[in-house]
Amino acid sequence: MLIRKTLALLLTLATSLAMAAVDVNTASQADLDSIKGIGPSTSAKILDARKSARFKDWNDLIERVPGIGDKRAAKLSADGLTVNGAAFKASGAAQPVAASKAATAAPAKPVAPAATPKP
Repeated sequence: MLIRKTLALLLTLATSLAMAAVDVNTASQADLDSIKGIGPSTSAKILDARKSARFKDWNDLIERVPGIGDKRAAKLSADGLTVNGAAFKASGAAQPVAASKAATAAPAKPVAPAATPKP
C-alpha cells in the first residue's frame, strides 16, 4: 500500500514538472507570459524573432532577442523556460561574482615565522 502511494506521488510530481517546462520554440504567447519574468513585450519579441527561424540553443535566443542576456536567461530557465528542451547552462565567462572575485583577489601575504627566544 505504501509503495503504491509513493509511486503515485512520484508520478504526480513528474507530471507536474513536465508540464511546468515551456519550450521557447513551441510556446504560444500565453505560454511564454506564464513564465515569471516574461511579459507581453518580451513574449512579442520572442515570437517575432522565432518567425525567421527556430532558436537553435540558448546562445541563439540571447543573440536574437533584445533584453535577454546570460543573467536573465538563467532566471527564465530556473522558472521553467527551455530551448529545445534544454535548461540554460552558464558559459565560463558568466561566473558568479563571488567566484570571480576570489579568483582575482591578491594572494595572501606570507607571515614570517615567529622568532624563537634565545636561552
